[in-house]
Amino acid sequence: MSKTILITGASRGFGKLWAKALLERGDKVAATARNIEDLNDLVQTYGDAVLPIRLDVNDREAVFTAVNHANKHFGRIDVLINNAGFGLFGAIEETTEQQARAQMETNFFGLLWVTQAIIPIMREQGSGHIIQVSSFLGLVTLPVLGIYNASKYAVNGLSETLASEVKSFGIKVSLIEPNGFSTDWSGASAVQTEPNEVYAPIKQAFAEGATPDSWGKPEATTNAVLQLIDAENPPLHFLLGKIAYPGVKQVYSERLAEFEAWKEVSTEAHGH
Repeated sequence: MSKTILITGASRGFGKLWAKALLERGDKVAATARNIEDLNDLVQTYGDAVLPIRLDVNDREAVFTAVNHANKHFGRIDVLINNAGFGLFGAIEETTEQQARAQMETNFFGLLWVTQAIIPIMREQGSGHIIQVSSFLGLVTLPVLGIYNASKYAVNGLSETLASEVKSFGIKVSLIEPNGFSTDWSGASAVQTEPNEVYAPIKQAFAEGATPDSWGKPEATTNAVLQLIDAENPPLHFLLGKIAYPGVKQVYSERLAEFEAWKEVSTEAHGH
């Protein structure tokens, strides 16, 4: 049975790719983008099955209007893919206030506004699946991506809490957590800080550590995402790519060992 999916940030990258895959198999898609002309090819190919919506997720009022418009147009929304976001590259010391706030406004607050707008609709339906496009950098960190890491940690904390709050309403929550993929995230969509030379060695080591094999092929994610959408019991955390799992496993193993090493001190701090 076909589903109705709302995808934010559908003009490029994962959003565009997944929108096409869903439309291709017969689903209906409400696709949002800041530049609605970027969705013309979807409309020309798939006609009434796609509803293009101009939207900047930073505008909370516009978000609620857009989500309600999509629901009224199609009659329901089965799945939300909260995909809008961008990467901010640079050391934490280099980051301006404007850059830091812009990163959090889009990656965290924009996602929050769309989430808040969709919950009443799915609650009334008694069903729904909220899929947040986070990152494996919401579980582990890499240098020169500090504010981006922080935005995704915030998304993960929000979404884990959300899952416990909406479960009784029949709403499922999943976090897609990709490692690096060859999308516009690190290219045209990215923002760079003004470099401070003291961080040049760290940036060089970071760049040299990434081999061509480190970056996944975006097209290869389609089948996995369709399986996630169709799953009766989808996971809360869903890693994408072969780099994510070993990276997360290593960091979490080290983290548990550190907790264990300081356990007695930590326990004594409870006081009784």
